Amino acid sequence: MSLVIASQLDRDFNEGLARHPSRPTIVGVAEEEPWAAAHDADVLLVVPSPTWKRRPAPRPDIWPGRLKWVYSGSAGIDFYPDWLLDAPLVTCGRGVASDEIADYVIAAIYAQAKDLEAATVRSRDDWGPRVLGQVSGTTIGIVGLGAIGTAVALRGAALGAHVIAVRRSGVEPGIAGVELVPSLAELASRSDHIVLALPATSETRALVGAEFLSHVRPHAHLINVARGSVVDQEALLDALDAGRLGFATLDVTEPEPLPAGHRLYTHPCVRLTPHISSNYLRVRHRLLEKVHEDLSRYLRGEQPRDVVDRDRGY
Repeated sequence: MSLVIASQLDRDFNEGLARHPSRPTIVGVAEEEPWAAAHDADVLLVVPSPTWKRRPAPRPDIWPGRLKWVYSGSAGIDFYPDWLLDAPLVTCGRGVASDEIADYVIAAIYAQAKDLEAATVRSRDDWGPRVLGQVSGTTIGIVGLGAIGTAVALRGAALGAHVIAVRRSGVEPGIAGVELVPSLAELASRSDHIVLALPATSETRALVGAEFLSHVRPHAHLINVARGSVVDQEALLDALDAGRLGFATLDVTEPEPLPAGHRLYTHPCVRLTPHISSNYLRVRHRLLEKVHEDLSRYLRGEQPRDVVDRDRGY
């Protein structure tokens, strides 16, 4: 069985995709209307390009057409219109970038704890003792224990930190050194570093708002590698201004990019990066490997991995 795959990915990726043993036919998509590929393709491989945001509704008449499967190259599907899930099967690239994102989180934790830039001496007159912060013995709280949260938890525990977590399912994670706590309030009140690694859904919008922030420690460090929508940015700024929160590392915001002049660009207690924690250009080969394996599973009559649940939204 040879599939026709319409792909939004780049030429090099598509050439690698064409080398799958089933020898699929790879076709490009019209960037202004990627959903139009539903007319001719069996599989549509999508990425969160701005076009999808510009067409949230209504559902195009052609959709889902002859499509059997939509494969999101990103883990999150919140970027796409709801009608994307009307396709018979929707899967995502969950786990592809989890190690890179977890490394970003650990780098942010060490940057905040050790702050070697502030400790750097540039003359004899600067020479003198400095007290550096610690990572071992601190508490890292993780909101969301999917692929990213799990990767952070494993690293944190290996570094000697105490790792606590909240997850929607409430099921024990089975990760050595990780404690599941019953509430966001408890996680916030116990954590030195709070890592947001949860999906963006209607339920998680502004989850980190005034109520959550009222429980955090004044020295706490908030790290958001999830989506900007899970944080109430005004409440975050209020907490930072009032000294109720020590620092925030944000790789995601709402919107992206932020408007010119937004306070998050220049706030002294914010480290802002432009949604780069996935290091996606460096892990493109992992996505290709995952798509290859999922194609093989599909063609054997098996279900691909990481099927998106319509009700949960991830």
